[in-house]
Amino acid sequence: MPPAIPDAVLNFVELGEGPSARRIAVRSRAGQGPGLVWLGGFKSDMQGGKAVALDGWAGEHGRAAVRFDYSGHGESSGDFADGTIGRWLEDSVAVFERFCTGPQILIGSSMGGWMALLLAREIRKRSGQASLAGLVLIAPAPDFTEELMWKNFSPEVRKEIETKGFWLRPSEYGDGTPYPITRNLIEEGRNHLVLGSAIDLGCPVRILQGAQDPDVPWQHAFALTHRLPADDVVLTMIQDGDHRLSRPQDIARILAAVAEIG
Repeated sequence: MPPAIPDAVLNFVELGEGPSARRIAVRSRAGQGPGLVWLGGFKSDMQGGKAVALDGWAGEHGRAAVRFDYSGHGESSGDFADGTIGRWLEDSVAVFERFCTGPQILIGSSMGGWMALLLAREIRKRSGQASLAGLVLIAPAPDFTEELMWKNFSPEVRKEIETKGFWLRPSEYGDGTPYPITRNLIEEGRNHLVLGSAIDLGCPVRILQGAQDPDVPWQHAFALTHRLPADDVVLTMIQDGDHRLSRPQDIARILAAVAEIG
């Protein structure tokens, strides 16, 4: 009988001061590189099916892996309504710098796809102990606060956000509880838009997109590929795939994309 694979270790990272102080929950496992870094979606956490499957695969293959919850998500502290793209990027950078060494594959789902692009840009600016081996993006939603939310909201919803400071959006996920879309989320998100110009990451990129995705249309993934250099960027369209891409066959494709990078 093969030895049992140890669980990932739970740690916490403290960052910010005063009202912005928060405690970020991180699960990491030691192993060989390239390491895997999971970046989850909006209102998702690191105990989701794809994140757990990736961590399990890393354990079976002796690979290093890191997953975490943004502030206001999962086991991390903070109020979801206080979250912005910039704050969640700060969380991501802090976790990456603390837990990652050597080459890393960033794996981002939905909003995590945007976060992976932003984190990759930050990594390239810095001379830290970790580097980029590649990106795997699952139904990536770069610029979603502007392109998929604000531009698609009705005049009534926009007015409510502008006057009240938030709108409670009905949810089809989780327990179905409506969640706030804040004016701060929309306005601060404009500081981090990436689709308006070329995105040169200097590493392989694999994108998996469901053609039946109701939240992030396949055209959005297509627009992203046009912003990436042509060499070593592969977009896989899953004809019957939805937004979650968490069926066994979808997870198998995600793991194959990770293995293909290294």
